[in-house]
Amino acid sequence: MAWNEPGNNGNGKDPWDNKGGRDQGPPDLDEVLKKYSDKFGGLFGGNKGGNRGGGVGGAGIFIVVIIALIIWALSGFYTVKEAERGVVLQFGKFARIAEPGLRWKATFIENVIPVDIEAVRSLSASGFMLTEDENVVSVEFEVQYRVVDPYLYKYSVTDADHSLQQALDSALRYVVGHAEMDQVLTTGRELVRQSTWEELNGIIEPYNLGLVVTDVNFKDSRPPAEVKDAFDDAIAAQEDEERFIREAEAYAREIEPRARGRVTRMTQEAEAYRERVTLEAQGEVARFEKLLPEYQSAKQVTRQRLYIDAMEQVLGNSSKVLVDVEGGNNMMYLPLDKIMEQHSSGKKVTLPNSNTIQDLRNKLGTNSSQNSQVNSANDRFAKDRFNGGR
Repeated sequence: MAWNEPGNNGNGKDPWDNKGGRDQGPPDLDEVLKKYSDKFGGLFGGNKGGNRGGGVGGAGIFIVVIIALIIWALSGFYTVKEAERGVVLQFGKFARIAEPGLRWKATFIENVIPVDIEAVRSLSASGFMLTEDENVVSVEFEVQYRVVDPYLYKYSVTDADHSLQQALDSALRYVVGHAEMDQVLTTGRELVRQSTWEELNGIIEPYNLGLVVTDVNFKDSRPPAEVKDAFDDAIAAQEDEERFIREAEAYAREIEPRARGRVTRMTQEAEAYRERVTLEAQGEVARFEKLLPEYQSAKQVTRQRLYIDAMEQVLGNSSKVLVDVEGGNNMMYLPLDKIMEQHSSGKKVTLPNSNTIQDLRNKLGTNSSQNSQVNSANDRFAKDRFNGGR
């Protein structure tokens, strides 16, 4: 049974409260809105009476707007930390960089993305790589970097950190691929690190990532597990070689000063010897120049004196014993042990004088030939006495 047929609950009303009439439709939408508008306007001092079309009062709307503006303005205050910079977007477009401190933005119009520019970030790259001599090594690198331009860091590429990761992998594989295995594992680690750093900077420079690489660390490099023992032995041998080289260098540094000191001493001694010989030669020349006039004036006396002086120098430090045993059977006993003892103690050795020789001649009682021999002995004793006995 339809709602508008007779017998519908005994009343002929429709759901929209229309009073009779089959042709009447739903109530007008404008009337419904006016009805609720009048009720809402009464809350702000509007007419509750017959003026149903007056709407909301002007004072109420003004108050609502003021409250909304205050809430909107207060919601725009924000703080940028000391280590951060804020990237301000206006309707999604870059507008400015917000410096540290208390700042304000237009809510729903501007958006702020904080970026930490002082924190040191790190990325690592590792994996098995092929070297120039066609060996496989496992290498692990770590890169430390920080942000220098917040806008470029956020919007130059889709993801700056991921781009840096890809650039690090590419640079590391390029450098390892142009190095030999021994260099990567032992002696060339520092060279590989520097080369990777330079190659990485060259890769990221055209992209303007807003980053700066502060350090590159070569954390680990090792051969495959199948040949690890052999490479450990090779590395130990290289370490021993370096140790021996350092010990040899230390020994050289220890010996070299001694050798230089010895050379200096020998040089000084040679110079002193040369100076002494030169001075002695000059003294001999000066003495000869003084002696030459005396020799020219009295040759015999000067020659005899020179002979005596020469013999004095030759025999001055030796024990001298003169014995003439020709022409007789008599044996003269000489206390050689006493003479040597006196000579070693520095005492003068007393030699027979001319009277002793004469007594010896008388005892021998020899002929003239023997006398001549005694005379020659006397002369020798006299010269010897003059040289060493006086």
